[in-house]
Amino acid sequence: MKELNRCRWSGHSALVGKVDRKWQDCEYVLSCFGNGRQAQKNYLRYVEEGISQGRRPELVGGGLIRSLGGWSAVLALRRQGEKQASDTRILGDSEFVQEVTSDLDDLVKKNLRFSGRQVDIVILAGRVCKRHGISLGELCSGSRRSEIVEARWIVSWIAIRELGYSGADVARYLGVTNSCITRSISSGESPKVKD
Repeated sequence: MKELNRCRWSGHSALVGKVDRKWQDCEYVLSCFGNGRQAQKNYLRYVEEGISQGRRPELVGGGLIRSLGGWSAVLALRRQGEKQASDTRILGDSEFVQEVTSDLDDLVKKNLRFSGRQVDIVILAGRVCKRHGISLGELCSGSRRSEIVEARWIVSWIAIRELGYSGADVARYLGVTNSCITRSISSGESPKVKD
């Protein structure tokens, strides 16, 4: 428990008062365990009881992973082309995740990463290539020609910022490095794209 209390990379150290993190709302978390110093004692007791239970398989992985029965089930569905709405912060099946997130405002929805996306990256890339007069092969070639770099930037920006793809997924599809994708969209400037 002493190691956990001192761990800089865990929110726990702030909750027990060992590290001060302005961005972490310890008061809110501890309010779930009572008031004042008693809340911190109750929280510590809760954590100690959890540790004594050992590793619990039903608490490992994100909500979708748990609800589908593990990574093998998720990968099997992915191979079949079936997409599931998921968010590791929400425990439940795809239908429940969609129900919960349907009530969220647009900004929050935009920041959630769903595996059940509206537009497939291949379709997006095809549309961008058509507008720029290049082929998918050229887009994924790693070429540094300006029109290809611009098309790659547009695909990356829309896929990541609008559709919720991860940078790694986009980099794999485009055949470039993660850092290439990160650099290309880090300007904060959005592409001027019609439709």
